[in-house]
Amino acid sequence: MKKLTFFFLTALACSCNNMQTPPKEPVKDTAATAATATPVNYAYTIEHPDYWEIGNPANTATSLSALKAWEDGKLDESLSYFGDSVRVQFDGLDKKMSHDSLTALLTRARNNYKTIKVKMYDWESVISKDKSEEWVTLWYFQTWETPKGVKDSADVINDLQLKNGKIVRLSEYTRKIH
Repeated sequence: MKKLTFFFLTALACSCNNMQTPPKEPVKDTAATAATATPVNYAYTIEHPDYWEIGNPANTATSLSALKAWEDGKLDESLSYFGDSVRVQFDGLDKKMSHDSLTALLTRARNNYKTIKVKMYDWESVISKDKSEEWVTLWYFQTWETPKGVKDSADVINDLQLKNGKIVRLSEYTRKIH
């Protein structure tokens, strides 16, 4: 009986070692699967919903460098990040202009300030799924002082479209802080 028990235990031990565990299934991201599997019912419709992907960080660097040079009063450097033709959109202005015209516009605008200080909140670089458009959005708080000593501030959002590494469109939205 002892021999028989020993034989069964040996057989059981050997069979356990020979058993292969089935390969583990990869862990699925249930949030991502749910997002792609379940269509979202948006309150509004547009031509290309969910059309954007994360963009090139180099575009973010270009946009931030242009803004930093503007803040520091280095207009030539700031303007070097812009293309030959730029569409600018500010409150009361929506115009496509040459680089020379943009230089004149931004020079006049910068001369209205003695100092400018930017506190960056966030940024995002995106590219369209068909790769035809690249944008960077900057969210920041800006304070300034005029040559006459008047101080003010605003929350600012810049949407910058880039093409071939140059800014070709600048849309700015501000909310003055009172």
